[in-house]
Amino acid sequence: MRYEIMGPLRVVEGERKLTIRARKIEVLLTVLLVRADQVVPIDQLITEIWGEDPPRRAIAGLHVYVSQIRKFLRRPGQSESPVLTRPPGYVLRLGPDRLDFHCFERLVCEGRDHLRERRYQQATASFESALDLWRDPSLDDVCHGPILEGFQTWLKEARLECIEMLTDSRLMLGRHRELVSDLYQLTTEHPLREALHRQLMLALYRCGRRADALHVYQAARKTLNEELGLEPCRALQDMQRAILTSDDRLELHVPA
Repeated sequence: MRYEIMGPLRVVEGERKLTIRARKIEVLLTVLLVRADQVVPIDQLITEIWGEDPPRRAIAGLHVYVSQIRKFLRRPGQSESPVLTRPPGYVLRLGPDRLDFHCFERLVCEGRDHLRERRYQQATASFESALDLWRDPSLDDVCHGPILEGFQTWLKEARLECIEMLTDSRLMLGRHRELVSDLYQLTTEHPLREALHRQLMLALYRCGRRADALHVYQAARKTLNEELGLEPCRALQDMQRAILTSDDRLELHVPA
């Protein structure tokens, strides 16, 4: 069985994909999965579900939700539920089951190792497989507590880091033309991510669009100044200087 929480929660078993419609129960199971194999205290679970102003009978409601989750996860031939009562709260034992964000972490680590060793084809494949697990998380509007808020923040940051490393791999494989439009969109969505501006500048330069690459630098510099009162980082400044001087190091050298 596989749990998927990099998007609306669902449980995949063979060809079946099971979902939970009740949002509070979905939140509870997601929290237990984020903290899989760790005991989550009752007071933390209540905060995750109801925030800082829970109802009077929150503990009773929590027990009902746990019971419903146990029923939802019950499988033929399984004597014990993966959700166990362990003072001072509950724990979900993952056992042989899989969790999508664990797979995501493993693939990103593999891709990073390939990238470090200049195995760009393998790095690209690992990063693409990791990003294929992403299904647009939709719990942002019901995240009341630090566990889910922290997880959503981590997941978004990890996805952007994966995208940046994937882009580096694709650039090293000479795929700069296909990257330009995506990088324009990404820099618009994340205007303070300097790595994305640097990658867009390099892609444009390799497409013979030197003036456009320099314009990207000026736009990024203006945004950083206006938003944060900062100058571009050294990597971005170095990219601008290299483009101005047509530095040979910017040329594509595809490994044999």
